[in-house]
Amino acid sequence: MTTYTSAIDAVRAVKAKFGTPWSAISPEDAARMQMQNRFRTGLDIAKYTAGIMRRDMAEYDADTSKYTQSLGCWHGFVAQQKMIANKKYFGTTEKKYLYLSGWMVAALRSEFGPLPDQSMHEKTSVPALIEELYTFLRQADAKEMNDLFRSLKKAQEAGDTAKAKDLEEQINNYETHVVPVIADIDAGFGNDEATYLLTKKMIEAGACAIQIENQVSDAKQCGHQAGKVTVPHEDFIAKINAVRYAFLELGVEEGIIVARTDSEGADLTQKIPVSNKKGDLASQYISYLATQEIDISEAQDDEILIKRDGKLHRPTRLASGLYQFREGTQIDRVVLDCITSLQNGADLLWIETPTPNVKEIAHMVNRVKEVVPNAKLVYNNSPSFNWTLNFRQQAYDRFVAEGKDVSAYDRAKLMSIDYDETELAKDADEKIRTFQADSAREAGIFHHLITLPTYHTTALHMHELSKGYFGDQGMLAYVAGVQRKEIREGVACVKHQAMAGSDIGDDHKEIFAGEQALKAGDDSKNTMNQFSA
Repeated sequence: MTTYTSAIDAVRAVKAKFGTPWSAISPEDAARMQMQNRFRTGLDIAKYTAGIMRRDMAEYDADTSKYTQSLGCWHGFVAQQKMIANKKYFGTTEKKYLYLSGWMVAALRSEFGPLPDQSMHEKTSVPALIEELYTFLRQADAKEMNDLFRSLKKAQEAGDTAKAKDLEEQINNYETHVVPVIADIDAGFGNDEATYLLTKKMIEAGACAIQIENQVSDAKQCGHQAGKVTVPHEDFIAKINAVRYAFLELGVEEGIIVARTDSEGADLTQKIPVSNKKGDLASQYISYLATQEIDISEAQDDEILIKRDGKLHRPTRLASGLYQFREGTQIDRVVLDCITSLQNGADLLWIETPTPNVKEIAHMVNRVKEVVPNAKLVYNNSPSFNWTLNFRQQAYDRFVAEGKDVSAYDRAKLMSIDYDETELAKDADEKIRTFQADSAREAGIFHHLITLPTYHTTALHMHELSKGYFGDQGMLAYVAGVQRKEIREGVACVKHQAMAGSDIGDDHKEIFAGEQALKAGDDSKNTMNQFSA
């Protein structure tokens, strides 16, 4: 492990090698800058964070209470503030990740403007956002460590050796804000080669975990909307292979592949795969197609027909050319998708579900575990679910099953504010509170994420601020609703100049130019000092 002292010694050695021309270089300052920039490249980050995820996965296998969490983010500053908050309130970033949502990239980061989640946004915007996330996380490291180095310098100048030793230990054992990001590559944005090329860019930007789904790339649809079209298993396996080869080419041996299945809500497939023998993967996929038994005399020229149980069948085909799956096959297809992905290189599963129901998720996962015992899920705690309504309905049904009196409730109107203080609502809220722990224990969910939280928090906060600021509250809406809360909560960015790097810049100016440095943090002129009280 590199320490501040060992970094100083290394710079001294280099300085001695190059002699007099380097006389102005301070080994202490150079070492300080090195310590504030632990990660040189995105590949450094990908390798480091992949190791974290692998360790976390092993810990979860041993103890399901040790699940992990993340929040989706659409800007580096959002990611930065999440990790700063984690360190502030919990003292660590352990088991806290970031999620890069393709939905939010499409809706908020495309040059085409706001788009639906259909892979129409520029594919380059995905690795660009990954790089941005880590730029802001590294800046958080630099700022926090800069504060430590400032304190160290003061302690050394004051001759306080005990405090200086303590601060140097904090520097040497510093916990970075850099955490794993699970990055959404949608359905690969093209064919296998396109998937491989984009994966490489994402890894080079710092991604250690790539989430890919089994939809048709050019017909990709949001997981919580209709019109999803899945691909045969061999097509999806080829893309899983493409992602793995990209990881290996770039030396990220521990890279994570999250294989998502949309089969629970998908009714269509684009093509019929080639089956070479009964019972192979293609044959199983074909067995789920909706068909109608016909006589050979009814067959049309050049029509595709299927032999099933010794009889001739016509697959149900839409005017678009897409084939229909039989009703009631969704769960079986999900289970087959999951098993096939894990047996062919995927590390984690993602099952897109219509509701957040622990028993329903567990039913699918337990079937997968019969074949792959250590199967684990990444689960979307999606804002597309009406959590209040879903869990109140689950509570209602549970009350009925337990023989409780539910005559005071109208199941069709459980979202009503009239029920907010009832026993049923409190029961539902408690199940929402424990949903992640319950499903981690009972349904094999290793990682819980919310895809679009900051899309909604930004909208809500701006709605609230605008309502007051442009209304009769005026400036008090900002002061009471934002700034005073930042001060009372100790939110770092209340000192926005320092958060943006002003103090780091001042210290660099002093390192580079000495007494000639023109610094922004002059005590008598810097209004940020008003927030030190």
